Amino acid sequence: MNWFEPVRAYCERTDAGFWSEPANALSNAAFLLAAAAVARRASQARPPDRSGLALAALIGVIGIGSFLFHTLAVRWAMLADVIPIAVFIYAYLALALRRFLRLSWARVIAGTAGFALFGFSLTPMLDDMTGLDLSHLTNGSIDYLPALLALIGVAAMTVMRPEEDMIGTGRRLTGISALFVMSLAARTADQAACSVLPIGTHPLWHVLNAAALYALVATAIRHRAVAG
Repeated sequence: MNWFEPVRAYCERTDAGFWSEPANALSNAAFLLAAAAVARRASQARPPDRSGLALAALIGVIGIGSFLFHTLAVRWAMLADVIPIAVFIYAYLALALRRFLRLSWARVIAGTAGFALFGFSLTPMLDDMTGLDLSHLTNGSIDYLPALLALIGVAAMTVMRPEEDMIGTGRRLTGISALFVMSLAARTADQAACSVLPIGTHPLWHVLNAAALYALVATAIRHRAVAG
């Protein structure tokens, strides 16, 4: 594999130049702002929320990796973009299963591993069922469907629990699910929007996704404080 092979995946990019995607590149500042805001909330918790701080660092790494991909636009930079996102998804699911649903560590590990297997198999399975290349049709957004389903599932299980703190947390997760759907819509529409919006809609994905990540971690921090 040629790790320096150019990748042109977004509407805004017209050549191989470093600043060929200025809106896509600069909109990653939203992740850095989200990371800083999350870190502040986590550090102000008593005691400081170490899981929140770790997730804040991951959000910052996501912003840096995405910036590298939208400026260098080569294959290794694409991995710098997608790997931190995957790590965040698995880490947050594990935290949600433990903190919100109060599962044992054995069940947390089993649930996270099962989700990983489901995530890797879902797109090929749907491609076989439909006979379509869903990754191409959705501009790669289909890869985030497992994360969306997991978020909706955790929200539903949390909101159905009788404890008052669980109901509030479940409602917040439900709202974040809707925000995540909007961010995925922006990501999916990028190529189709080229004819009317030269920069595409991918920068909106960055901004909305950063907001969703902030809200997810802030919800986890708040839940720990309320639940004691």
